[in-house]
Amino acid sequence: QVQLVESGGGSVQPGGSLRLSCAASGIIFSIYAMYWYRQAPGKQRELVARITSGGSINYADSVKGRFTISRDNAKNTVYLQMNSLKAEDTAVYYCHFRSFTTLDYWGQGTQVTVSS
Repeated sequence: QVQLVESGGGSVQPGGSLRLSCAASGIIFSIYAMYWYRQAPGKQRELVARITSGGSINYADSVKGRFTISRDNAKNTVYLQMNSLKAEDTAVYYCHFRSFTTLDYWGQGTQVTVSS
C-alpha cells in the first residue's frame, strides 16, 4: 500500500522558516521524481518544487531562492526547506508522485500559515 505522510507544517511569522518532510512507503522511492504542491484558500493547487530520481531540481518562480527541495533515498523521504516565508506562502502543502502507470499519489497535506 502506497502512503505519503507529510509533517512539519505550522504557524510562523513572516521571515521565518519551516522544514516539511514527506515520508513514503510502499514504493521504490529512489526511482521516482517527487513533488511538492500547495493550495491556498480559493486558489488552484500549484507546483512548488520538483526533484527527479537523478537529483535534478526545479522551483516555481515564486519560491526560487527561498525554498530548497531535497531527498534522502535511504529514509524514503523528501524535504522542503522554506526560508524567508511570506504571507502569500500560506497554504496546505502536499507531497506527490506519479507512478509509471500514471497513477497520482498524494499525501494528506500539511498546513503552513505565515502571519504576524
